[in-house]
Amino acid sequence: MSIKDNLSAIRTTLPAHVTLVAVSKFHPAERIEQAYAAGQRTFGESRVQELTTKQSVLPTDIEWHMIGHLQTNKVRAIAPFVALIQSVDSARLTECIDREAARCGRVIDCLMEIHVAQEESKSGWAFDELVRYLHSEAFAALHNIRIRGVMGMATNTDDKQIVREDFEHLARCFRELAPLFDEHFDTLSMGMSDDYPLAVECGSTMVRVGSSIFGTREY
Repeated sequence: MSIKDNLSAIRTTLPAHVTLVAVSKFHPAERIEQAYAAGQRTFGESRVQELTTKQSVLPTDIEWHMIGHLQTNKVRAIAPFVALIQSVDSARLTECIDREAARCGRVIDCLMEIHVAQEESKSGWAFDELVRYLHSEAFAALHNIRIRGVMGMATNTDDKQIVREDFEHLARCFRELAPLFDEHFDTLSMGMSDDYPLAVECGSTMVRVGSSIFGTREY
């Protein structure tokens, strides 16, 4: 099937309140243009250099999301235009984003990435650590970021029960944090090509789908 057909098929499975992020990492600009022509406007990238290169040549109304691990020394390159940074996983990164957003005269929307998977290699906050930080004076001093919600990845396993438990854990974290924020705290980003229907069942409001749209990645 074509990218247009793939997008259409996925959209029919998503409730109206769930945002589809087309994960375009490792795919060339030409394939993103095909998705754009099919009406897709929200794309996710995981590498800063790839993101800035594509942003410079693709339509200006694309909403770019940073979904991969973000180093503090790379924040400045995307701060002028990034719509949402989904992978905020430390106090140091949070404060760096705030500084770079202030330099640009922007408020940057962010998701706090929470570690729930069984693989230690995956990044993210421990929930208790995140709660302590959100109650800290250091966090209260930030004025150029807006926390929109949380993001996370389930364990990479064929055991659907483990994946469900990970998603349910993320959803509980989202609900527990909500009273700390205003009505803009509305985004629970979880679910990818293999597991997004289960994520939606568990409360996801944003799914990150790549291979089901674009096919095999071009590394």
